[in-house]
Amino acid sequence: MFEKILIANRGEIACRVIKTARKMGIKTVAVYSEADKDARHVELADEAVLLGPAPSRESYLVADKIIAAAKQTGAQAIHPGYGFLSENEEFARRVEEEGMAFIGPKHGSIAAMGDKIASKKLANAARVNTIPGHNEPILSPEEAVKIAQGIGYPVMIKASAGGGGKGLRVAFNDKECFEGFSSCRNEARNSFGDDRVFMEKFVEEPRHIEIQVLGDAQGHVVYLWERECSIQRRHQKVIEEAPSPFISDATRKAMGEQAVALAKAVNYQSAGTVEFVVGKDQSFYFLEMNTRLQVEHPVTECITGLDLVEQMIRVAAGEPLSLKQEDIRREGWAIECRINAEDPFRNFLPSTGRLVKYQPPQANLEQGTLTLQGEAYTDASFGGVRVDTGVYEGGEIPMFYDSMIAKLIVHGRDRADAIVKMREALNGFVIRGISSNIPFQSALLAHADFKSGNFNTGFIAQHYGAGFQAEDVPHEDPDFLLALAGFVRRKARERESRISGQLPGHEVRIDHDYVAVVNEGAGRASRTPIHIAEFSGHMGEATVLVGGKSYQIVCQSRLNDIRLSGTVNGTPFTAQAERGTNKNPLAYRIQHNGRAIVANVLSPRASALLALMPYKAPPDTSKQLLSPMPGLLVQIAVQPGQTVQAGERLAVIEAMKMENILIAERDVKVAEVLAKTGESLSVDQAILRFE
Repeated sequence: MFEKILIANRGEIACRVIKTARKMGIKTVAVYSEADKDARHVELADEAVLLGPAPSRESYLVADKIIAAAKQTGAQAIHPGYGFLSENEEFARRVEEEGMAFIGPKHGSIAAMGDKIASKKLANAARVNTIPGHNEPILSPEEAVKIAQGIGYPVMIKASAGGGGKGLRVAFNDKECFEGFSSCRNEARNSFGDDRVFMEKFVEEPRHIEIQVLGDAQGHVVYLWERECSIQRRHQKVIEEAPSPFISDATRKAMGEQAVALAKAVNYQSAGTVEFVVGKDQSFYFLEMNTRLQVEHPVTECITGLDLVEQMIRVAAGEPLSLKQEDIRREGWAIECRINAEDPFRNFLPSTGRLVKYQPPQANLEQGTLTLQGEAYTDASFGGVRVDTGVYEGGEIPMFYDSMIAKLIVHGRDRADAIVKMREALNGFVIRGISSNIPFQSALLAHADFKSGNFNTGFIAQHYGAGFQAEDVPHEDPDFLLALAGFVRRKARERESRISGQLPGHEVRIDHDYVAVVNEGAGRASRTPIHIAEFSGHMGEATVLVGGKSYQIVCQSRLNDIRLSGTVNGTPFTAQAERGTNKNPLAYRIQHNGRAIVANVLSPRASALLALMPYKAPPDTSKQLLSPMPGLLVQIAVQPGQTVQAGERLAVIEAMKMENILIAERDVKVAEVLAKTGESLSVDQAILRFE
């Protein structure tokens, strides 16, 4: 077994590999860019080597620097994680030639499966179901349109070296095909250094289901069941689960056997994933094989009890698999939510900056094994919560890399149990300083179609095609949020009344009646009376009346705790509450099940006086193009004096490895260009002014 390995990656996956290596008694070497000098994976590793500047093309993508770091530190093997160089055939070959082990498949297998055109030919030869399409590189947008017309719309345009949703477009007509080909090719060239593009039929109402495989150097290959990855936004996975709520045991077995056949055809040695698109009749077709560890691998670890990183390390060290196909168990249900640094209420634009507060829910699950006081157990309670992360409170989310903050994983007795546990875990996930997609995740989990398993890859586009708004986050009892605001306010008054040194006759008065004032925008506000009917004398217990309903709340959390845990009418709850916002330092922000309100909790007299305050309208920015995110301005597509029609391109901003195109919402004439190409923009910085 190896004594020391280097992890050629960053963030949560680097931390994940370090955790397993430490469990196995293996020392680790981290590599990092200048932007990651204070990153969590650097702190966790036994050693760390600086690669270079922040941009990945000058650090994490430079194979020579990584191999030099491995040789310098005496590492015997390199684990590539996912992304970056993980599926780079040349890098894997170089590692092998330098006498080190590549903790992943052999470079020949990566070459065979990493090229999506070649992989489809191999899949056909291995009798794996494939989708109709054009498997040769397409050279021009005109040729793309002609091929698409032959296949029949809709079609999927994909970069041969693509992954993670990059270099991929779906076209429903000639115009979308022409433009999508160019964008796809540009993204592929910038992200992977390979601009080859091919095309295939797009299966409508598809499900995205993948099979985890594991092979060794002795020729043994097994499949570790499937993962349901159909909840996607712009072809990037949002929620993953195992098993799938859709396919039958017969389909599951057929998909698994085809995945194994493909892996054996390329002498696959390591963990890998064979991805399929599955139709509503459970017909399935090969999409691609990811020759690396997947982001969503923890859900497979949960239901099988296996540590996939450990299996990868053992296979790379030459050990045979210790499991046969009949030994692979499938217990319970696991769900993973990707917690990303993005603002769902602003069209999911990237959000970078400092994590002022970062408090994930308490975890008790590691690599699929539930733990209690350090002892493993396998009873039927399935109370597991797991958090895979590469960040910490006070750390930075840089603009140079992907937007993932953490992966939140739960393991339940069944699917319904796992959904309940995930919603509660999201309630307790505290992130401040940047925006996150937690409200969106909560809304998805609460959606009736998701809970019933009635969805496909178009689920998000179908239900949230016009964007995501606050009203898209349902709450089964909105008055509970007001009751909790009243409870916290009353608790604060109780504390204030106990502070010594108050002048006689001027002590803090504890009221029973309040009014919750919630700003609804444009000068409008709702006003809801709140009455504290009873107070037991203990600061953590009270009965609150709102709208004719009674809420008996018991919560012993401290006033400065953002996360609140307790019971309401005897039912456990987890919520978040804090005093003060950027615009209103006296208000309370209450968050539960993805829904958040900002409420001033006032005496009836103060509420009446507040209603008399004049409304100050925000400044008019309708004649400006503002940067919706921090990022690099890579293109300004217009000039002063130019008339632009609705839908035309205005500018392009690059952030978190994604190209974001800003288009005109209406016909306008450009008066002035206010920013320069190559400039680093801040949120709401003016780029253009219109007449």
